[in-house]
Amino acid sequence: MTKDHPHSVIHAMGNRHDYLPAAGRDALLPGYDLLTRLLGMHKLHETLVAQAELAPGQRVLEIGCGTGNLTIRAKRAQPAAELIGSDPDPLALARAERKAHGLNGIRFERAYAQELPYAEGEFDRLLSAMMLHHLDTDIKTAALAEALRVLRPGGSLHIVDVGGAVTPDDGLVARLMLHNEHAADNLGDGIPQLLRSVGFDSAVVASQRHRRLGRVTFYRGIRPI
Repeated sequence: MTKDHPHSVIHAMGNRHDYLPAAGRDALLPGYDLLTRLLGMHKLHETLVAQAELAPGQRVLEIGCGTGNLTIRAKRAQPAAELIGSDPDPLALARAERKAHGLNGIRFERAYAQELPYAEGEFDRLLSAMMLHHLDTDIKTAALAEALRVLRPGGSLHIVDVGGAVTPDDGLVARLMLHNEHAADNLGDGIPQLLRSVGFDSAVVASQRHRRLGRVTFYRGIRPI
């Protein structure tokens, strides 16, 4: 869940970053995986991987992989696929590499979502979990355009994030989102509209009320053939 945010310098325990560290601050990174477990992220990751329908021989990229939980889960679900996790946070990537020790066909690389260092059409599947809501609209649009570029025609991007058809009945976090200008792109049809604006065929796959996150929604974007 590490997010790049180059238009605002993030101060993290005295360090200056042009991205948001996985836990918000470098010093909090050791507790990040515990936090994700408490939030129930493993179930969301499991659902996202199932929706991606990974197959042997596919090349799969996670954008904003943080400490690698989703990338590792995808690798274990489909051992014969090649998995890459990308993120701008070197400390999170180092932690991901330690966690993936002993797994073959998986690696972690430093990259910004809006400047992916990969060739056009290089991947069959892209994954993104809880990344987009941290980005400003222009960066979010650039990141989705890059996702389209690195997907092969017919390949798909699979996203889970907070937002979607949020209502006050979805809880306190949802009510806060409804009044947060920074979260506006994630509300309603915002993400499908952004996907379509850069060239994806997009769809809402599922949406559910989440006890700790308010509402989470799963999206699919397909690069047209």
